[in-house]
Amino acid sequence: MKSAALKVTYMEKRTAKASHKLKGKRQTYATYIYRVLRQVHPDTGISAKSMGIMNSSVGDMFERVASEAAKLSLYNKRRTITSREIQTAVRLLFAGELGKHAVSEGTESVAKCTRSK
Repeated sequence: MKSAALKVTYMEKRTAKASHKLKGKRQTYATYIYRVLRQVHPDTGISAKSMGIMNSSVGDMFERVASEAAKLSLYNKRRTITSREIQTAVRLLFAGELGKHAVSEGTESVAKCTRSK
């Protein structure tokens, strides 16, 4: 006879399957990192470990910019984060020349996107 500890009910199996299905896909920036790498250094590859580090870095910077932009929108008593808040957050977070370059690239991307619509 089976002991009570080893006995698994139908509902436990069902909830285990349901929670397994809910995991879904994990968001990653690997495709975009690889595209940029191809533009900058076409003959250079990247290891899986390095890609993981780059993915973590990009995700961290995304969180920082989004958090700072949210704070800025709250300071200005606005409920919407616009490109202006993003631009200011980037200027605050990225130092000197890197910040200027990031803002110019972002402005160019937004202009390109609005032209295509």
